[in-house]
Amino acid sequence: MGINLDKGQRINLEKPGGGTLTVVRMGLGWQSAKRKGFLARMTAREIDLDASAVLFAGKEPVDVVFFQQLVSKDGSVRHTGDNRVGGAGQGGDDESILVDLQRLPVHIDQIVFTVNSFTGQTFTDVQNAFCRLIDDASGQELARYTLSGGGNYTAQVMAKVHRSGQAWSMSAIGEPANGRTFQDLLPAIASHV
Repeated sequence: MGINLDKGQRINLEKPGGGTLTVVRMGLGWQSAKRKGFLARMTAREIDLDASAVLFAGKEPVDVVFFQQLVSKDGSVRHTGDNRVGGAGQGGDDESILVDLQRLPVHIDQIVFTVNSFTGQTFTDVQNAFCRLIDDASGQELARYTLSGGGNYTAQVMAKVHRSGQAWSMSAIGEPANGRTFQDLLPAIASHV
């Protein structure tokens, strides 16, 4: 089991027992919040959250991976596909983004991961949402950031993976925002790069 991160917390990324990570997977999971009242059983709700990865060189966004562009220009970052209903919650991942750290061009020094509700539902409709970083070679979870509580916002800047020399770190950001796509979130992301 990995480290449960609090908002603002940062960890250095390395394989358990030492060594360099090669490929990491950022997983996103969520469930729709239970409805209350008489009609709750009759109206099932699906929540369409979307995971995105914005690649930065310094403070400039240079590429993005999301549900409409599943692979980065250089092929080092890959989205595994869009899930339009969620449901994994605290179990497995509903959406994943794979990052080949060794193939990332040297000018890419940060990757910011976001989640947004493309359909405009707010996080008051979401429960058990999380993002987690996994060593893709071993399947071992390295770190997890859990969204606590809902909120009247449609997006969140979740976390970032950043490079310093040859070493990589992960920082939990957890900043609520509003927007249907990663483009809408660029002003909120800017203060974290």
